[in-house]
This record gives sequence, C-alpha cells and structure tokens, in this order.
Amino acid sequence: MNPALCLTLGLIVTLPAAAAPCYAPVQQGDGWQSTLPEASGFNEGALCDTLNAIAQGKDNIHSIVIERHGKLVAELYRSGKDKSIRRALGTWPLIAPTVSFGPDTLHDTRSIGKSVIDLLVGIKKQQGKIPSLQTPVLDYYPEYKDLRTPALQAIHLDHLLTMSGGWKWDEGAQPNNELRLFFKADPVRYVLERPIVSPPGVVWNYNGGGTVILSDIVTRVSGKPWLEVARSELFAPLGITQWEWVTDLRDRPAAFSGLRMRPRDMAKLGRLMLNHGQWNGRQIVAADWIDASLTPRLSVGFRSPGNQPDELHYGYQWWTGTAAWQGRRIAWQAAFGNGGQRIFIVPELDMTVITTAGDYGSDAMGAKVNGLLHNVVATVAR
Repeated sequence: MNPALCLTLGLIVTLPAAAAPCYAPVQQGDGWQSTLPEASGFNEGALCDTLNAIAQGKDNIHSIVIERHGKLVAELYRSGKDKSIRRALGTWPLIAPTVSFGPDTLHDTRSIGKSVIDLLVGIKKQQGKIPSLQTPVLDYYPEYKDLRTPALQAIHLDHLLTMSGGWKWDEGAQPNNELRLFFKADPVRYVLERPIVSPPGVVWNYNGGGTVILSDIVTRVSGKPWLEVARSELFAPLGITQWEWVTDLRDRPAAFSGLRMRPRDMAKLGRLMLNHGQWNGRQIVAADWIDASLTPRLSVGFRSPGNQPDELHYGYQWWTGTAAWQGRRIAWQAAFGNGGQRIFIVPELDMTVITTAGDYGSDAMGAKVNGLLHNVVATVAR
C-alpha cells in the first residue's frame, strides 16, 4: 500500500524505567559503535526534548534510531499495537496485539523492501547482468508473446524503478491492486496485463507491482532466487543476520511489502547509502547506482510537514525532500514504509534517522514521522 496514505490510535505508552538519559544506544556486538549526542554535534537538550516528547506521547511510534558519522547516537523503543502484514494474510491475530519492542525485535518495514529491491537491481547492474535500464521489460519475458503491444514494449526498467510505467494502478482502493499480488498465481502477468493509461516516464503513480517485476528480473539474471541475492550479496556483507521476508499465500516472498528487520539494521542500510555503497571499506553497491537512486526524478505531488512544506520527489524506489536547518533548506532522501516505517538519510549532516510505527494505512502517522525528521534535524548544532 502507498506509504504516503499512512489516523493515529492514541496509544499511551510508558517509557521503560531502565532507559538511559537521552536514550543511549546499547552495545550489542552487531557492528555499531555509539557516541554521545554532544560529540556528534547535537544540542543534547533539544534532542532529549524531542525524544521525550515521543516517549511520553500517545502516538503509536515503536522505535527511533539516530546515527551520525557512522556511530549510533540514540535509540528509543516502546510498546505498541502492531498489525503485521501477516494479519492481511490470515496468519496474525485479528485483534492487533501489543508488542514490547526492543533492539532485537523484528518490525514490519512494509515498502522499505522496495528500496532494498532497488539495491539488488544495482548490484546486478554493476555485475553486468543488467546491461541497460532502457531495456524493455518484455525482453525479459519471452513467454508472454500474447501481451506484446507497442505501448507495453515502451515500458523499460527505469520506468519500473521510478514508478512511471503508466499502468492503471490504485493502492488506495479496497481491495487494492497491491494486496491482490498476495493472491495471484502469476503476479508478473497480472501487472503487465493492467491497462496503460499514460505514456511511460511521464506520470508518477505508486505501484508495488513494478517492484515485483524488478525482483523477478533479479532472479532471472542471477540464476538464483532474489531472496538469496539479498541474503548473500547485501545483508551478509552488512552483518545483517536477523531478518525475514514474509511470504504470500503461495510461499513466495512479498518483494513489495514483506521485509521485517531490526531498526538498528535499517540504520545500516542508511549508512550504506550515505557512504555511497560502501560498508567497512567494501563496495557493496556501486556509488553511481546509489547516486542515481537518490536523484529526484518525478514529482510525487504531496508535501512534507514543517514550517515551510515542500514538494516530495521520487528517485529509483527512494523518496526525496528537504528540511529546514539553520535558516536554509537541505536535502534528505528516504525509504518509506506504510504505517510510519522510515529510513531517512540527510547527506549534508551525514545522518540517518530510523522510525518504526504501527498505524498502517494512516495519513496522520506518515505526517508525524516525517515531521519527526524535521524536529531531529533542528537539534543538530553543527
């Protein structure tokens, strides 16, 4: 579901008594070092006030992790109601349970998985297995000869990455087009058969079906399942070992919505982007692919919160916007997931901000976590 279409449940949560001042990160041996807010250039009092407002508030926000210059600065976890994607598949209680979240608790990241698929496409491109983004999508599907039309042949890989394929696709309806992907015997064909209502590359329209096709192409060019590519070529080099990808009713991983991760590991993905594809000196994703993914390409058309709201844009399965800092606007990029899941990066501040939350389908929660980024940015003193 479109993560931009993300009403708050009004949950009151008490901060655990053992929490350290300013929510100091715990040492876990997972590759992260930590530092104090002041040492990382934050106004510690302002940052604490911002985090306290979340910890003591009623919003169903489950975690915040802040990283700067390669070190964790703060992490906050709370208990809250959580309707996992498994609930949509009938494998989760009908009544959303209360979950006590902590550093090792996996959380639905929903559409953040789309941004991960983008990185897998980048890995395959740097290996030469995807020669050009201008390749027609149908070139990868010779078995679909009956679908070949000039309009469909004009849709290329870059149109899937920018969600501008031109198909009629609605993720706000019930049941929406993306939800149907969980049940279709051939989800790729389902996407390709959708009516084309605009020329490719012109109109941005949120479409998880394009991500399904991208993941399938990664499988086709790799000779192994895309989930194995994610495990061995992305997550393992980052030291990410605790994760899962929820499957559909046919036991296929849901590329568009199924990824579950720890917030600390989500922060590793943010740091990977800030380091232009490097982790501990190893080039995992090509730097030019990272730059291409984060380049704003199409207007999304709705605006982020703040005193000076601005238009959001979309790159390759990544979102872009700006925030106010010391009297001017600076750029941020992000992976968005329905319900308040975010991997925000702010390149000029060399900072990652992670949020997880549980209000799936809520416009209000999407606005709150986007606004939280603006509040955290404002606490950076230097």
